[in-house]
Amino acid sequence: MSPDAEIKLHGVGTGLAAPTLLFLHAGVADWRSWSVVMPLVADVGAPRAYDRRGFGATPPASAPFRHLDDLQGVLERCGGEPAWLIGNSMGGALAIDAALELPERVAGLILLAPAVSGAPELTGLDPVTAELEAAIESADAAGDLARLNRLETRLWLDGPQQDGRVTGAARDLVLDMNALALRGEGPHDGASGLDAWARLEEIAVPTTVVWGEHEIPAVVDRCRRIVARVPHAIGHHMRGVAHLPSVERPADVAALVHAALRNP
Repeated sequence: MSPDAEIKLHGVGTGLAAPTLLFLHAGVADWRSWSVVMPLVADVGAPRAYDRRGFGATPPASAPFRHLDDLQGVLERCGGEPAWLIGNSMGGALAIDAALELPERVAGLILLAPAVSGAPELTGLDPVTAELEAAIESADAAGDLARLNRLETRLWLDGPQQDGRVTGAARDLVLDMNALALRGEGPHDGASGLDAWARLEEIAVPTTVVWGEHEIPAVVDRCRRIVARVPHAIGHHMRGVAHLPSVERPADVAALVHAALRNP
């Protein structure tokens, strides 16, 4: 899964059956956020995932690049059939970018609390989320990566209202994944440069948009707006999760993949 000579993307995958099911991780995670989901969907396609530059086992970029170009390289190496893209948060934004710029390579989208390239900044944050955001900015400015990791894990794994809601192996995994992401940040962010927010109506493939019960309310609002604007989109409210459903409820995420592929 190496799209160019400059850098090798760390990737995993099993199965040869079409279609490719390509899982795209969040900005506080890496491919391991999908590790339980992937074997659960191997009966309907070939699940694959990779660490974007600066995440997990893939080093950061040393020159300007676009994650979208890396994704195109990965798709080319997955074969000629259009792939289903399953993206969480930043991975969702990348999936949307691909559906707009590489429509011939995309069969469908499953978007878990997706970001969107070109979308306006989240506004009208509830007081608890606003307070957490301020604390995160303070920790970032101070270079306190340990505190920054704890705060971001609370925001995205627990949801802003319930500090420590998720415990055990799931919390340990997110803390480890985000610690690697924070240390791996480089000077080049890999943005696509697309204004996907202005072009959502152009997405022509079946699309499922998922948001969690404990998600930031402003993110839920953005998800609902995506559903309203994408022509073939359906929305799904998932109970008992926040921003990282594949870590908390992998079987439920796998069920969504099954449903989307069986009823495109």
